[in-house]
Parts: sequence; C-alpha cells; structure tokens
Amino acid sequence: MELEVLPTDKLANSLSHSLALSHRSDAAKQHTEVVETPVEGTYVPSHGAELPAPTKEQMKWHWVQYGTLCWTLFLAGWNDGTLGPLLPRIQEVYNLNFIIVSLVFILACGFISGAVANVYLNDRVGFGKIIALGSVCQIVAYTLQSPGLPFPVFAIAFVINGFGIAIQDAQANGYVASYKSNAAAKMGILHATYGLGAFAAPLVSTQFAHMRHWSFHYLVSLVIGISNTILLVTIFRLKSQDECLAEIGQPAGEKGTSEHSAFRQILSQKAVHLLAFFVLVYVGIEVTIGGWIVTFIVDVRGGGPDAGYIAAGFFGGLTLGRVILLWVNEKVGERRVLYIYAFLAVGLELIVWLVPSLIGDAVAVSIIGVLLGPMYPIAMNHAGRILPAWILTASIGWIAGFGQAGSAVLPFMTGAIANKHGIKSLHPLIVAMMGLMVVLWTLVPRKAAKQD
Repeated sequence: MELEVLPTDKLANSLSHSLALSHRSDAAKQHTEVVETPVEGTYVPSHGAELPAPTKEQMKWHWVQYGTLCWTLFLAGWNDGTLGPLLPRIQEVYNLNFIIVSLVFILACGFISGAVANVYLNDRVGFGKIIALGSVCQIVAYTLQSPGLPFPVFAIAFVINGFGIAIQDAQANGYVASYKSNAAAKMGILHATYGLGAFAAPLVSTQFAHMRHWSFHYLVSLVIGISNTILLVTIFRLKSQDECLAEIGQPAGEKGTSEHSAFRQILSQKAVHLLAFFVLVYVGIEVTIGGWIVTFIVDVRGGGPDAGYIAAGFFGGLTLGRVILLWVNEKVGERRVLYIYAFLAVGLELIVWLVPSLIGDAVAVSIIGVLLGPMYPIAMNHAGRILPAWILTASIGWIAGFGQAGSAVLPFMTGAIANKHGIKSLHPLIVAMMGLMVVLWTLVPRKAAKQD
C-alpha cells in the first residue's frame, strides 16, 4: 500500500509561500516603533529601528551558518531514530527484560545536566565553544557504543550523548530564534532536518539489527558526529553568538538590566516552566512512539523483520509535517492549529490501539508523525514571542534541554509498565500523554508578561 506523496512543485510552493508571508510580516514590523502585542506566527523585533539590508556576502554566510545548524539537528534526529529498530536486538544480545532495557532511555538524563550547564555556560563561555563541546560529547559516546561493549558501558554512553545533544539543541534553537528575518519558517525547516535524520536512521539501523555486528551502526553515527564537529568549529570558530550574528549583518541582541543571574531570571518566568513541561511531554511522546512502536508491531501485531521501517515512516511523517504544514500554521494561527493537530493525533492513536491491522497501523503511525511534526517548532516560535530578548537563548536552551528529558522519562515509563502488563499498554499511555500535552498548551501564556 502506497502513501500519497505531496508533489514537488506543491511542496516548493508551500514553502515559498510561508517564507514570503514571514518576510513581509518581519519587514512591516521593522517600521513600527512600539509593538505591544506580538502577532501570532511572526517574530517581533525588540527594537524599532529599521535594520540595514545585509550584503550579498553576509546573506551567503547566513545560509552557511544555518545549514551547519541544520546538520547538527539532523544528527540529533539520527540519534533518536536509531534506537527503535535496534531495541529488540539489544534485548536479545544482552538478555534484558523491558525494565532493564528501558534504562537506555532513562540514562539519557544527561539532557537535564546539559540544560543546566547550558544556562551556566551561555554567558561565560559563549555559543561557539559550547556547541562544539556538545558535539565532542557525541563523538565520545558513539566511540563507546560502536564496539558492542558490556551493557553497563553501552548504557553509560547514553548519559554522555544526552548531555551533548542537550547543549547543541539548546544553542541551535536559541540561535535561530534570535533571527530577525523569517524566524518562524526557519525554525520549522531546522526541525524538519531533525525529522529527516530520524527518518533516515531506522532505514540503516534496521539493516544492522539483523547483522552479527549490530553495534557497528554506531560507526555510521560516529562518522556523522565527526563531520558535525568539524563543521561547527570551522563555521562558527568558537565565537560568541553576537559575533556570529554580526557576521551575517545582524546587530547584537537586547541586553537586560537586571542584577539577578540569568538562571534566576529564567526560573522566574512562568512561561518558561510551562513551555518546558509541554516540550517534555511532546518529546516523550515522539521518542516513545519512535522507540517502542517496532516492539509493539512485532510482539502484538506479529510483524516481521522489516517492522523497523514503520519507525522510519513515523519520523518521515514528522519531517513532512514540519514543512508541508507551514502554510496551515500561518493561515490558522500557530496557537490554534496545535489543538487541531493534537485532537486528530489522538483519534489516529486510538485506531492504532484498537484496530488490529498491520498496514492500517503503519499508515496511521505515519500520519501521527505528520501531525506531531509542527508542534515542537511552534513551541519554540512562541517562546521567541513571549520571552524577554536578553534571556531568550538561555531560556530556549533550558526549555529544549529540560524538554529532552521527556525522551528518557516517558519511554522508561512505557518499558516499566510493559514489563508488567505487556507492550500493548503503549497506546493508552500515549493517549493520556497527548491529553496532558493539550492541557499544558492551554496554560501557556498567549502574550509576553510585563517586565519590571
């Protein structure tokens, strides 16, 4: 059964239309001296002065920087998409039950330490050095995982990897959110490259899952990780965010006047906590589906060795959703459209849960990916609208890093419950978490709070 694929010309027109809308919105606001209420789906500059047009060389360098960050997110997606098809093989090789194998998720708690470290290091060390440090952590982790060492060593590598991804994810999101032009569309495309990596990884890891040296998949990850580090160091040259933005013709961001530390300012923002928990639940849902759906299909639906491709279908849908739905987000409004996506996703999740059809489940899981796809960039765009500019990068870093803990907590919960009730318990948990996600989104403030 073939899925309908959006024609290339329509995809290009959709993307061009979204970029054009975002560009006109940004240009109009540059002539506005005071903007009291942020407009949904747009980025509101923190100053009223019109920005000078960047030179051709600056624009070229802008796209080089942006492409490098997209490659970083591709690797993050590759990492998250890898585990699903390998999980049954890891259980077999190390003779693990559901609870023990779920430790590979919970040990990714390095995301939390990465989020805290990012806030502390952001002003002290600077963008270029922090993001390079994160990429080196991934190299170390993949080096430990590729030889198929004993399970404790293999599992500890997830802590190092989680720390590295959290730092890179935080810095990349904060950097793109600080753009004065087309920030919303570029955030969507940035996270589409994450989905592309998560789509590609299961296609490869499914093949390695049936090989004797299954852990050699992490050699492929290692090569991508090394290329990522080389690009980050070469392009950003360990410089601060303001220095890198100056190279593309964007002036330094607004500075705060508070005497309190950045960490205290961030923790005083109610919106930061609500967005962080929203992202935690969202990421948990995303990684739980991608990580456990193959096990569900094999154990409950009787799927064969190629069941790993269903995880690829989910992440492929995630990628498509972040691109082809850009115009829908713009037309309906990002805050409103998220509710629509969530309710449709719940309906499809109920189908996967209750309808015993292997092909039907595969199609429904892919469409769920399409619907979930836009949610993460929408949350990041909203953070850019309602949070103070001077702590935006650090705040988004905290939201992204804390939120990534969801990739540890929810999959581990799934494994713990499955150990007692079977993997069929996956879908009731997913439906409940989707409901919680909608509640949290309702609580997130619509507008920026007044700053003292």
